[in-house]
Amino acid sequence: MGAFHAYDIRGIYNVDFDMEIAYKVGYFIPELLDTDKVLVGRDCRTSSDEIHDALIAGITDAGADVYDIGLSSTPMVYFGTAHYGFKASVQITASHNSREYNGMKVSTTDAAAVGYDAGLSTIKKWIDEGKDTPVKEKKGQVFGKDIHDEYLAFMNRYKEDYSGLNIAMDLSNGMANLFAKEIFGDKVHYLFDELDGTFPNHEPNPLIHKNVVPLEELVKKSGADIGVIYDGDADRVMFVDEKGQFISPDLIIALMGLYFISERGEKGCKVLQDIRSSKAVGEFLEPMGVEMHTWKVGRAFAARKLRELDGLWGGELAGHYYFKDFFYSDSGLLASLIVLNITARLKAEGKTISSAIANIVKYDNSGEINFRIENKQGAMDAVKEHFTAKETPTAFMDFDGYRIEFPDWWLNIRPSNTEPYLRFLCEASSEELLHHKVEETRELLKREFGAE
Repeated sequence: MGAFHAYDIRGIYNVDFDMEIAYKVGYFIPELLDTDKVLVGRDCRTSSDEIHDALIAGITDAGADVYDIGLSSTPMVYFGTAHYGFKASVQITASHNSREYNGMKVSTTDAAAVGYDAGLSTIKKWIDEGKDTPVKEKKGQVFGKDIHDEYLAFMNRYKEDYSGLNIAMDLSNGMANLFAKEIFGDKVHYLFDELDGTFPNHEPNPLIHKNVVPLEELVKKSGADIGVIYDGDADRVMFVDEKGQFISPDLIIALMGLYFISERGEKGCKVLQDIRSSKAVGEFLEPMGVEMHTWKVGRAFAARKLRELDGLWGGELAGHYYFKDFFYSDSGLLASLIVLNITARLKAEGKTISSAIANIVKYDNSGEINFRIENKQGAMDAVKEHFTAKETPTAFMDFDGYRIEFPDWWLNIRPSNTEPYLRFLCEASSEELLHHKVEETRELLKREFGAE
């Protein structure tokens, strides 16, 4: 059962989990979350219908009712969970993974994430132990629940005038197709704008550059002011500037200050970034009166932390953006509405999205580099000891791997939750210094740990 992870249940369907596991997850959710009602949605993957049927059979056999919203984006399920007061919900999806994957994202009251440490580990334990799943004398019922229009109305509250914008948008054959044309209209240059769970055009993962290339080309060909690309379940979004250049997602956290602070006047608010985010994000926002906070990677951690802080918004390098207005949860559509609002205002002032990003960027950045290493903790400690022995850190964080900051550069090294990889990221005040630190790390890990 390698499908149980820190944030969700996910893996190759019929390899890492199957219908039987889906049934048992459904059966145990009402007990775990102490409820007799479960909201269920699903993405368009070819295996989602089968998982949906098994999950619902488990829930109803346990005596709980199912409120089935049908095809949905993951943020739509978050909205339904919080807006209608459900104590449990499941979205069947593998998010940005390729077609052979599937999974389940479980949420509870106010759309709070149920990660491994908040309940998924208990379900896994019950399954591993062979806990009984007797069919209750009074089985639950299945009710259809249509929340499309109400969710759409919620999103449209954030829509401003885009009539002056030339927009290119890649819907990745995924769940953004449920809403994009209703929100943005038919004047947008769309790519891959049909639901297709085989993802025939590219994997629904905009963090892999080859998947963004068609959008970059469309932006340049159409003269678009901005390009927008969603992942498979529309909880993530990323952007391409008017030159056809990909914008690092962490910089969008800073850009949103032009909406929340400059436009809405939300000074004194708290903003969350993940441990991999550029130092430039805080350096741009703090002079605007923002209180920056840094925390672990992943929705199960970020959404919870933003709620604890009562923060206004936050984001991650992976393209997740969280909003107090959206139950402290992430929404690709809401994030794109805000970024398009900013872009429209910039254009009205004769400015471009690339110029706004240039005002934020201060450093050269390596992007995440993966090293295949079995002894992840030992390697992390070796990197920490190597660099801190040579130079005194100005800041040190150890809650998701290590983030070690020095006067003119910093690094983050963190273990993958699911693979034998260390993920390394470095940022420096010059390209030369960046190259030197990356190569120094690479040589150390190869010499001491046989890193590939």
